[in-house]
Amino acid sequence: MKHILFVCTGNTCRSPMAEGMLRQMAKDRGIPLEVRSAGVAASWGVPISRHAESVLRDHEIQERFTSSPLDREGVEWADLILTLTTSHKSHVLRHFPEAVERVYTLKEYAENDPEILADLQELDQLTASVELAYALGEHMDARVQERIHQLRGRIPVFDISDPFGGSKQDYEETAEEIHTALKRLLDKLEDEA
Repeated sequence: MKHILFVCTGNTCRSPMAEGMLRQMAKDRGIPLEVRSAGVAASWGVPISRHAESVLRDHEIQERFTSSPLDREGVEWADLILTLTTSHKSHVLRHFPEAVERVYTLKEYAENDPEILADLQELDQLTASVELAYALGEHMDARVQERIHQLRGRIPVFDISDPFGGSKQDYEETAEEIHTALKRLLDKLEDEA
């Protein structure tokens, strides 16, 4: 059974919506998954936002969610770590560089263009090597820095919009973004099985 961890900022909007929706969608399709979520700046036990809870109820998801901070136990538990933005992904890689092979944004993992996927893989490897060099007090090679800049210019934005503080409609639009990516994710997981 695959273990999937969603990561956002406070674990009160996007990642719990993704967690609840994926759990329900996988169950409906008969795909065995365990799903959790966490936040890079989350505290323990904060309830999800009322609009996120309302959107989940609209999707017939009745679970109760409270926030959890991203920690080593969650990273080690996960077979796949799906962040909701590239900045969340960068945070995970900076703090858990050993997870580089398992960390993607949700939208990039659902991506199926081979050229984009190759660029993403190269960027991830370069980013991890830069983080390691930085941790060891070494300087980044100018050619590596230029290559990272080139790759970032070619890769599309894979962020899920942040509805925090917005209207229920903002949350519904974000939920639709997540839902679309989750359908592609489940298709990909079925193809891998």
